Amino acid sequence: MPINLEMPKLSDTMTEGTVVRWLKKEGDQIEIGDEVAEIETDKATMAMEAFDEGILAKILIPEGGKAAIGSVLAVITAEGESLDAAEATPAPTAAMPAAAAPAAAPSSPVSDPVPAAAAPVAPAAPAATPPASGERIKSSPLARKIAADQGVDLAGVTGTGPGGRIVKADVVAASKAGTATPAAGKPASPAPAPAAIAPTVGAGDQRVELSSMRRIIADRLLTSKTTIPHFYLHLEVDAAPLMAIRKQVNAQAEVTHGNKYTVNDFILKSVINALQAVPAANASFNGDHIVQFEQIGIAVAVAIDDGLVTPVVKNAAAKSLLQISKEVKDLATRARDKKLKPDEFDGGTITVSNLGAYGIESFDAIINPPQAAILSVGAILEKPVVVDGQLTIGLRMNLGLSCDHRVVDGAVGAQLLGQIKKLLENPALMLV
Repeated sequence: MPINLEMPKLSDTMTEGTVVRWLKKEGDQIEIGDEVAEIETDKATMAMEAFDEGILAKILIPEGGKAAIGSVLAVITAEGESLDAAEATPAPTAAMPAAAAPAAAPSSPVSDPVPAAAAPVAPAAPAATPPASGERIKSSPLARKIAADQGVDLAGVTGTGPGGRIVKADVVAASKAGTATPAAGKPASPAPAPAAIAPTVGAGDQRVELSSMRRIIADRLLTSKTTIPHFYLHLEVDAAPLMAIRKQVNAQAEVTHGNKYTVNDFILKSVINALQAVPAANASFNGDHIVQFEQIGIAVAVAIDDGLVTPVVKNAAAKSLLQISKEVKDLATRARDKKLKPDEFDGGTITVSNLGAYGIESFDAIINPPQAAILSVGAILEKPVVVDGQLTIGLRMNLGLSCDHRVVDGAVGAQLLGQIKKLLENPALMLV
């Protein structure tokens, strides 16, 4: 029986994926565990493995095409088997990206192709036994979509496909005959917001399609900014002690292990130690209660071509400065290569975003939900400062802390930021 190769769920926030590259071509033999295609999710580009063996008979979503989770990407058949028995249709949401041309029109959704000939009607099958509560109903992606569109509960539909699988014809027949159980009603969707007035498009303007990652970033940050009550705290740190100890540590590191410590390594370590001193900030809002985390996960903002990703240093309190430095370098390298695994984005309890390398003096970052705080780090700059009543030149760095006021009160946020400042101005405390 032909087997549909479906779009897998490769991350917790993934709703659709993009086929970046097919690693197998039509006619190739597929073995279980073979990498068949590279899929771009909202977080990374990952290889999709085959869980069945056979011949890659038909590719339905070409390279560059997008498809929702569960959509059919390709069909695998046994040697000499025909495709006629397969109900393999690309998901209606799958579409090739629009050509990069001035004022290009949006791609039209791919409609369901009409079969060239109706399949022979199967003999009447015995009535299907409704699945037990929680049991997965065997149905094709197209059948599930039609059922959702027509409000049909698949639990009341008898499947005539292989192994009792519900196919498109079953849903259509049940809907026309009125024998299917109506699906539970969904709450009415809010009225769509008025469409924004499009700017005037010039002859040299270019349409840039949103990647899966950029769409998710847009959705998550909009949700964060509009649903989380942000407030912001700022402090200026004397960075001279930090720069002095970093110079000493790096000089010794060249002799021993060769790892070069960055300013951000020390900042991450200061945040970890500060959260241990102020555990109320290591928390998340969860509806009618707050979850205070035992472990500390430091999410590090890394800029990549498509936007921003935040891989996580897990169980950070148990790691040395050297371990943190090496792990962050590895995560950042693989993030830029889009080679991170889904679980490497999970477990963050606070995020650090450092724009100092870009010369930014200070900024306010948007909280990365479901976390309750994010630290923004500016550049280290020479400034005129007053020390013991005397004007002199000092090294200063601005820190900002964006807090979720549902979780972190002003006093708690101030304690956390003050603790970070204390550690950065006395960096030896982080090394004991």
